[in-house]
Amino acid sequence: MAISFDQALGVHEQALQARVKRAEVLANNLANADTPGYKARDVDFQAMMQQAHDKVSGLQISRTDDAHMDTSAGGSDSELLYRTPHQPSVDGNTVDAQQEQSRFMRNAMDYQASFQFLSSKFSGLTKALKGE
Repeated sequence: MAISFDQALGVHEQALQARVKRAEVLANNLANADTPGYKARDVDFQAMMQQAHDKVSGLQISRTDDAHMDTSAGGSDSELLYRTPHQPSVDGNTVDAQQEQSRFMRNAMDYQASFQFLSSKFSGLTKALKGE
């Protein structure tokens, strides 16, 4: 019987990839904290996870005609959202460095948790293969 890693790992692999994508976006926000007119961006993690869950469970939306809108997530900027600032800056920059750092650190902790879930899945598969 063949092992399907998609079935065995569940959404943990996609969660790890989504956390990496979010870390890139948040780091970009932090790097541009002093850039006039820069608009802070973020990803909709819940939507990405719902899409990953639908993919794993086989509930994907399919296009039946070429005129239909493409709903697949291709990792493009289409899944990036603009953040509404709590206190807008005079120069048009919407990055709040303290909040971005907080989000970045929270994302880093969530990344570690996702990585540990994925690691435990591989550990379980290894034990199953060894017959332990």
